[in-house]
Parts: sequence; C-alpha cells; structure tokens
Amino acid sequence: MTSRTGGTAVSGGPLLLGVRHHGPGSARAVLAALDHARPSAVLVEGPPEGDALLPLAAHGRMRPPVALLAHAVDDPGRAAFWPMADFSPEWVAIRWASAHGVPVRFVDLPAAHSLALTEPKEDGAEDGRGIDPIGVLAWAAGYDDPERWWEDVVEHREADGRTADPRAPFAALAEAMTALREAYGDGGHPQDAVREACMRLQLRAARKEFGDDVAVVCGAWHVPALHARTTVAADRALLKGMPKVRTELTWVPWTHRRLARRSGYGAGIESPGWYGHLFGAPDRPVERWMTKVAGLLRDTDRTVSSADVIEAVRLAGTLAALRGRPAVGLTEATDAVRAVMCEGSDVPLTLVRDRLVVGETLGEVPETAPAVPLQRDLDRQQRRLRLRPEAGRRDLELDLRKDTDAARSRLLHRLRLLGVRWGEPTTGRGSTGTFRESWRLHWEPELFVRIAEAGVWGTTVLGAATARAEADAVSAPSLAGVTHLAEQCLLAGLSEALPVVMRALADRAALDADVGHLADALPALARSLRYGDVRSTGTAALGEVAVGLAERVCVGLPPACTGLDADAAVEAYGRVDGVHTAVGLLADATGAEGLPERWAGVLRELAVRDVVAGVIRGRAARLLLDGGRLAGNEAARLMGLALSPGTAPADAAAWVEGFVGGAAGGGLLLVHDERLLALVDTWLTGIPADTFTDVLPLLRRTFSAYEPGARRALGELVRRGPDAGGGHDGGGPAAPGFGDGLDEARAEAVVPVLRLLLSTGIPAESGTDG
Repeated sequence: MTSRTGGTAVSGGPLLLGVRHHGPGSARAVLAALDHARPSAVLVEGPPEGDALLPLAAHGRMRPPVALLAHAVDDPGRAAFWPMADFSPEWVAIRWASAHGVPVRFVDLPAAHSLALTEPKEDGAEDGRGIDPIGVLAWAAGYDDPERWWEDVVEHREADGRTADPRAPFAALAEAMTALREAYGDGGHPQDAVREACMRLQLRAARKEFGDDVAVVCGAWHVPALHARTTVAADRALLKGMPKVRTELTWVPWTHRRLARRSGYGAGIESPGWYGHLFGAPDRPVERWMTKVAGLLRDTDRTVSSADVIEAVRLAGTLAALRGRPAVGLTEATDAVRAVMCEGSDVPLTLVRDRLVVGETLGEVPETAPAVPLQRDLDRQQRRLRLRPEAGRRDLELDLRKDTDAARSRLLHRLRLLGVRWGEPTTGRGSTGTFRESWRLHWEPELFVRIAEAGVWGTTVLGAATARAEADAVSAPSLAGVTHLAEQCLLAGLSEALPVVMRALADRAALDADVGHLADALPALARSLRYGDVRSTGTAALGEVAVGLAERVCVGLPPACTGLDADAAVEAYGRVDGVHTAVGLLADATGAEGLPERWAGVLRELAVRDVVAGVIRGRAARLLLDGGRLAGNEAARLMGLALSPGTAPADAAAWVEGFVGGAAGGGLLLVHDERLLALVDTWLTGIPADTFTDVLPLLRRTFSAYEPGARRALGELVRRGPDAGGGHDGGGPAAPGFGDGLDEARAEAVVPVLRLLLSTGIPAESGTDG
C-alpha cells in the first residue's frame, strides 16, 4: 500500500502538512495545498473537546486573533490556551474547511488529560529543556538568526504560495524534521510521545470514517511521528491509565502582543504585526508597510513626506539585494525606516516596533460562544457602561458625581476584589479628591481565566464580589486585612457585605492588643469614611470603630516607639505618618471632639523623649510645626538639641531625615527658615571625618529627594554664607527674597484668584483679614 509522505503527491494516504504555528508563508502554503488536494476531511492540531466550537470559526463576529481556552471545572486556574491569528495555518485550514463544507476536527491529546498532566501553560510553551527545531535548521543552513532563516525559506516564497506542486514544500520540511527526530529523538519533550500516539489514533479513526484522502495540519515536528508505522495496541498502551479532569472550553479574544515571544509564549513569534501585514496585504507589501509607518509617525507630529516613503522602499530593496535575501524582510524594512524616516534615531523606532511590528490588535468572539455566567454578566455591564476591553493600556479619568462614571468605578473595584485586575488605580489629574479617580486599564487574555475562577462566588459581578468579601472578612489573617476589605467594600458599593465586614472588624479590633496592628489598620478606615458622601454609603458604624481605634493608638503608640532598632524605627516612622493623616480625616468626617488635641499630645511626647528613635522624634517635631502646634523658636531648639555635639552622628542624621525628609517638603522648609538651615549646616560641617562616611548614605537619601529647585536654592544660600541672612522671627534679616513684614495690599490682590480657583465663596471685601 502506498502512502503520501509529508505532502508528497502519492495516492492512498493522508496529506500531512507540517507547519510553524504562526506564519503567513505556512498559512498561504496550507491554503494552496488544500485548494489543490481537496481533502475529504481536515484535521487540525488542538484539543478534541473543542470540536463543538469549530462552527463558530465561520461566524461573522469571530475575528482573530482568538484562542481556545480550556480550564478544569473544579480548578479553573488550571487552564491552557491554543492561540490562533488570521495568519495561523491552523486557522486558515479551519476556515477553508468551513467554507467548503468539509468536516474539520481537532486531533491532539484531549485537554482533560493535558491539564491533569502538566502545570497550566499555553500550547507550545517551552519547558526550557527542548530543542528549537527551527533554530537547529537555521544553524545548519549557516544562519545565526532562526527568524531570518524562516523568512527566507518559507515566508518569502511567492505571495500566493503557488509552486509546481503546492505540497512539495511540506515534503521538504518533513524530510528535514525526520532527520532531526533521528538525531534528537523527542527533542527534550517526553510528553510528545503521548500526544503523537493520540494523534495517530484519531487519524486512524478519521481515515476509517472519511477515507484515506484526509489532510492533517500540525506542527512540522510531529509529522515524522504521524507517518511512523505503529500498532493500535502500542498507541493505546501509551494512553492507558492517564489522569484526567473535567474540562470546559470556549473561544476567547487574544492579542497580537500575547502572540509575541517576548510575552513568554513559547510558540510565539517576534513580529505578529508584521506577519499579519504580510498575510493581509494583497500586493506591494513593502510599499504598504512603509505607508503605515509614515502614518504612525505623522500622528506623533514627525514630518514624513511621500518622498521619504519612496526612498525608504528603495533603500529596503537595495539592502535586501546587497544581503542576498530573496525579498525585503523585517530587518531591511526596519533599517530603512530608521535611516530615512527616523533620521537614525531609535526613539521613534521603538514606537514603530511596539505599535506596528508587534501590534495591539485585539480579537473578537461572538456572544454565542460558551461562557461562564459571570463572564456573561461582565459582558453586559461592559456594553452598558461603554467600557469595552482594549489590547493596549488606557488611562481613564472618572468623575464620581456622574452616574456612569460612578458605576464604572464600582465595576472596576468589584473586579479587583475578585482578583480580575483589569484596572489599577493610579495618580492622575485631580485624583487626590474624593470625587475623582484615575485608572489604568489593560485587558489581557489571562483575565478570562481569572473570571472563570471567580465564577465559583456567584453568577453576577455584584453577587460574586459580595460573597467573596464576606468570606474574606471571616478568614482575613489580620486586623489590617479586615480594614482594607472594609475600604474595598465601600469603594465597590457592596452594601450587603459591609455588615459582615463590620462585625469581623469590631471583633478583631476588640481582641487585638498590638498597637502596631491598630496603627496599620487605622489609615484604611479613615480613608473609607471619605466615601460615604460620594457613594451614598452609610459609614456611621465605621466611624465609631475608627475613633475607638484612634483612641487606643494614642494611648499605646508612645511606649511602642521606644527602644527600637533602625529597621523597626523606620516601620514606626511610617505608622506615625499614617496615623497623623488618619486623625485629620477622622476629625473632619466624624467631628470627634478632642481627638486632634490628644494626638498632638502624643506627638509632643514622641518629639522630646530621648528613648525614641531619632527619625521618629524628628518626624513628630515636623508634624507639630506643620500643624501650627510648635513655634519656630521651639522647633529650632529641638533641632539644636538633636544636632548637639553630644549626639551620635547617626542618631542626628536620623533626626534630620525625620524632620526635613524630602517627601515631607523639607527642602522648602530649610529655604524659608535659615535658622534651621544654619543649624543643619553647622552640624554637617562639624561631623568628624572618620564618622562622616557612616552617615553619608542616610544624608544622601534625605537630601537627594528634594526638588531640583529646592536643592539649587539651598546651594545658593549655603554658598552665600551666614552673612546672607538669618531667621524670620526677629532673629535677623529674612531669607533673600522675603520681606520683614506682610504687604497687605499685595496679599489682598491674591484673594479674587483664589476664589476663582478654589470656589471658596470668599466675599470680595473680606481682604486679608478673612
């Protein structure tokens, strides 16, 4: 009995079309071979459970890149993807079969087995031990770049893929792979033997059903194994006793960026955007590519003329001829763009690589594709809120006074609570106010897996987030975790979950005696109180718990800040800052009487106790000064004591960091109060040389954080010396640029501008006395 080996035109056997998983040349060659052979059935590498989803490939709303997603029903995080682009040979074969009414099936190891056998990864992902067949062939041909070799021998064939016999290239590739298999065996992929046994069994079944005239589209590496003569019993023996799990499959959108090798996808390619262009361009691909590049650069305000486009095309062709390449490749096109359109600069070329060579194309899947109920609900909300997923990163500014923006905010916060991190809060324009939120959105295909995982909590985003919050409240490992959860519930509008969270919060707060835990929990509670007015959420119970925590912190924090080592002192420093901010928020939100005064007393105690670490004493003094609870002369006295000759240089440097650290605006403080600057300068110049190197890292960290303008002004003041000025409170002339008194006429002129900017409603006649 004769056979058809690797596409050789011999009757009586299957047509084996070995391909690279994503390549326009392979895709065109597969299309030409199928048109020529007209097989009775088409078999494609992929999980057989996906057969029921194949008719969706012909749906009008199905637009690649897409991927088959398989996940274990009982463990949705165990999942795998089979990505396909419009230039993937497998996708071309599926579409050809659909268009010609030919049966099409997947042939590979079922996902039920592959998910049970291995850790989740995308189909074709490397395990770090296997050989790269394309790389070996490229090296044998004298190429140092596998991508360039593949382009020359496959992608740069005639654009329509025709040869005298369209199946001949597959026969040549099969011969090369046979030689590699003889030399390298399984190539470091032992599981391939099981996969190929399964493929052979399914191929036999298809031949029995449809006859010998069937076509198989699979990775070229597998072709020798599919052609090998084995017995049914031997193949079944390899599959006997394999573990399996219950699985569900669907189609999900994919992106060109996730097809790129740099994303970690083992079967990926370097330039999916370029390959997509080559496959989709009807003619003159280089000219069309240069036109795309010119359009992109013009959108970024670079001047690119039609003459530049013509010159870039000519240069690319010349480079290809000089390098002996059969056609212009991406390397030649990129070199020409750099030289002509980018004037030799790689900066604009980075944009071209990101937007065009890789690309940001996001596929689309019809609504009729199977999906978990939670995904259906999310799809409905995305359409209603006009917040559709996009492949690239997108910045989103929300005004929470608007109903649509408020609903968008709740959706994004609910998804984050469920572990679906589509959006991340950022610092943007106006984001410091309670009515503004800034987000950075980035949809990735892996989020479909996270949604499937979150489906165990409910069938809607609201229901699932509520159930997840209630469960997390009970199991939270710390008080800070519960307070953070309370904040999330308010942000996400989970009013039904809030009572459960509040009960857990009250219980944890009552039992936790660690003042550090209480201090860590307080800031999130205080922030949460801001959201009541904005999101119409009651926070009375939250306020009571927060004020109680603040009272306990005021009692326990001073003893907790004594006798600390350097690392513990830095941690306590952060807690002092957090509690200070929280007390201010609590006073505004709850009207807690006496709380600010009690906290000021805590700061005074911390500022003057010698057993408290220097960084904490310095920070406490600075907070008192900024709050108007410490006079300038008293601040100077405390600094003088901290920087006295009897204080160890390391302790003094720590005090300086706490008092004038860059994050606290210390640079401007020293610029405006030269008494403090003189104290710091005198101390610095008096540090012994043998200890100066010990405190230098701490000093560098403190002063390098200042704004450039503040550093420049300080340098000028120090350069002028002590005769340039002194303090402000009668201790000498003011700092350069500052008068001795208040010019009321000039100050009054500012009030109309402030009223306009801040909308404070200050009466026009109020003057400076208001």
